[in-house]
Amino acid sequence: MPLEAPARIVGELTSRGYNAEREAVTRLAGASDPGAALERVLEAVPEDALVVRTEHVEAALSADAPAADAAPAETAAVPDGDSTPSVSTGTNPDPGDEPAGATPVETGGSTPADRSVDPAKRALEIVGDMTGQSTGTGEYEDFVSVFRDRLDRLGGKLKGRVNHRPATAIQDMPGGSEVAMVGLVNDIRSTASGHWLIELEDATGTFPWLVMKDRDYVDLVDELLCDEVLAMEGTLADDSGIAFVDSLHFPDVPRTHEPSTADRHVQAALISDVHVGSQEFMADAWNAFADWLHTAEAEHVEYLLLAGDMVEGVGVYPDQDEELDIVDIYEQYEAFSEHLKKIPGDIEIVMIPGNHDAVRLAEPQPGFDEELREIMSAHDPRIVSNPSMVTLEGVSVLMYHGVSLDEVIAELPEDKASYDDPHKAMYHLLKKRHVAPQFGGHTRLAPEEEDYLVIDEVPDIFHTGHVHKLGFGKYHDVLAINSGCWQAQTDFQKSVNIDPDAGFAPIVDLDTLDVTVQKFS
Repeated sequence: MPLEAPARIVGELTSRGYNAEREAVTRLAGASDPGAALERVLEAVPEDALVVRTEHVEAALSADAPAADAAPAETAAVPDGDSTPSVSTGTNPDPGDEPAGATPVETGGSTPADRSVDPAKRALEIVGDMTGQSTGTGEYEDFVSVFRDRLDRLGGKLKGRVNHRPATAIQDMPGGSEVAMVGLVNDIRSTASGHWLIELEDATGTFPWLVMKDRDYVDLVDELLCDEVLAMEGTLADDSGIAFVDSLHFPDVPRTHEPSTADRHVQAALISDVHVGSQEFMADAWNAFADWLHTAEAEHVEYLLLAGDMVEGVGVYPDQDEELDIVDIYEQYEAFSEHLKKIPGDIEIVMIPGNHDAVRLAEPQPGFDEELREIMSAHDPRIVSNPSMVTLEGVSVLMYHGVSLDEVIAELPEDKASYDDPHKAMYHLLKKRHVAPQFGGHTRLAPEEEDYLVIDEVPDIFHTGHVHKLGFGKYHDVLAINSGCWQAQTDFQKSVNIDPDAGFAPIVDLDTLDVTVQKFS
């Protein structure tokens, strides 16, 4: 296979100690003689450069165009055939040192020629990345802005379904009137007689709604969280001081939702919670996963989506230092980068941060700073905020690390949300159309001018991690996947009764949204 395959260019660069920007690889692949062009670029890049950038390619090729078109030097030649891996694996052996079909040391498995893909068929877009867009200062106005934005956007999904009135208007209506209101849940409490009193708040004020204990929908009260947006319909009491609830409405995913699918057979691997730096990081399982990606069985896996916690972090929980294999946070990311290099170089990678990563804990979490991005630049991954929407060949994937799942599981009855079935907890976030609805609880939330945690558009796939449990299912035709982890049980997890599902990789067929789980532990 000739060098103009982008994956082979990435592999050649990596074997010489360089990472590369995606556009730089594209420019090299488009040269009339990519081998000679590559040599020319490597001669011109600064000695301290670790990443071959687009400007390096442009400068080198424009400075001496004939040289770029000349015959390739022997040291840059990559022969055709299956004997040379077509992926980025670290250090490629000299093709003359091993027989055809030999296994590269770094991967434990060769990459078949049919692993090569046509990049022109791919389409990857990011929506909702708030990195660099944070404006919150913690002032009162920020809190007002974020809640107004939440109410406007989620309320807009409900106001067409009920004949809503502002709280102040309802207060002035006569007893016995049929009323409806859209608002934020301000308070939930039970009465002495076993009924439920729910206080809704909108931009004009608050109004109390009574859910009678003998109504069919009373079990929905168990699902409510403070600060989520609801619509309620009912009848005013004679004194107009309270309304008796006849129905509740969530923003929800429409039952008519039809997911989009890719036009060709292509797959995405969805993983999370790698936790490099922990003594319990499962390096053998990760290596087995990387090896598998180099096989014919994985030839259609062209995307890798990583939903946070690349490293174990430092000081995340009590006595964590006693469970660390790598104590320096930057060294953890350097180690993670080395593991990332084992992934085939022709796979598109998207990563969001998690609560163990070196970014702010408050959500939404912006993507990593430039120093960490530079460390994790192997394969030029797309590093975006938590949460973000990623569209892969028409299939939208909402990536969210999933810290709020702890809160949902703690607040809701066990039969509605549990760690054993994490995807069912995810259903409630889809129903509420918000990834972290409860403000001021266990989930740290940052007030911004807009609420980046609202689920504006219904995704085709909802991908989370955090709870270290594997689970997937469909809610109104949205595929919800919690992808487990790559860390065996730590002493801390044992103390809080977390038994992780480790070493699994859910693989999604983007043309059918079918899921296959590969186990590597």
